[in-house]
Amino acid sequence: MALSVGIVGLPNAGKSTLFNALTRAGAQVGNYPFTTIEPNTGVVPVPDPRLDRLAAVFNPHRVIPATVTFTDIAGLVRGASRGEGLGNQFLGHIRECDAIALVARAFEDPDVSHVEGAIDPARDLEVIELELELADLETVSRRLERAEKTAKLQKDKAAEAIEAMRRARAHLDAGQPVRTLQLNTEERGHLRDLFLLTADPLMVVVNVGENEAGSAPPARVAELAWQHGGDALVISARIEAEIAELPPEDRREFLDSLGLEEPGLDRLAREAYGLLDLITFFTASEKEVRAWTLRRGATAVDAAGTIHTDFARGFIRAEVVDAEELIGAGSYAAARDAGKQRLEGRDYVVRDGDVVHFRFNV
Repeated sequence: MALSVGIVGLPNAGKSTLFNALTRAGAQVGNYPFTTIEPNTGVVPVPDPRLDRLAAVFNPHRVIPATVTFTDIAGLVRGASRGEGLGNQFLGHIRECDAIALVARAFEDPDVSHVEGAIDPARDLEVIELELELADLETVSRRLERAEKTAKLQKDKAAEAIEAMRRARAHLDAGQPVRTLQLNTEERGHLRDLFLLTADPLMVVVNVGENEAGSAPPARVAELAWQHGGDALVISARIEAEIAELPPEDRREFLDSLGLEEPGLDRLAREAYGLLDLITFFTASEKEVRAWTLRRGATAVDAAGTIHTDFARGFIRAEVVDAEELIGAGSYAAARDAGKQRLEGRDYVVRDGDVVHFRFNV
């Protein structure tokens, strides 16, 4: 499932350093605006203890985790909605993503300049969200003007779309992102093809110095993130880059020395996964234990199609057992004997943590 999180922020906020730590892809890092021009993309595994424990049960040849795609996008500046900096190019790259990780700089470094002149992560968050809101306001206003001109030809369907756009325009005009606007399913459908930037889920990543890596987000930033319909977490991109370069056997000692239970990147990957409203289901055998990504609310036949179109086309039934119950039982046979495995049809809504074996015929 090709869903991506766009890493955005002001220049020199640490976006590319964070991206490098996430993906070890070697995105260029530098102390000048627009170091990243074309977006870099990397696929990041989502840590999941259930996957490791299933692997311990089956001892498979391969273990494949679920993943999230991150895209490192060029730094935004004030006036981007009017074409300043990389302007429209930057905004176009964000529109291609499904969620936003907004990096706000909170670290001090005299060797790394700040485009706004001083460190203030709350201000940076507001600057970026304002530019996205202004861009969305222009998009909605332009589309609404066209829709109103042709409304007489479209009748009722156009009236519904026009009302949804009017509501979105008023909300944006009041300085509020679309993600905080209460919309029903039909209204969301009318706005979907506008690819509004502030409709995407939001996570604020506060990039702190090394001594603050284990701290909570600044209160004002956490409050603003909540007001904008998102969450906030703290990460030191520099520390995460160092951890990513260490051999696995040395990482635990380094984390302990910093008083950290786990790398911040593990938290970020899990938060991003949740931000996209995804769940994980598993397939498990002696050949392979694998975590698969699925939209929350999807059915068994959707899950089958995620693995292979033939599975969906010839779907007969799904044999389902919860991962924790399978791990506790120690085998499929023991889970069946304990009444933990069940048969489900094509309309079964898959739950997070289900281990599924599909029966199909093509």
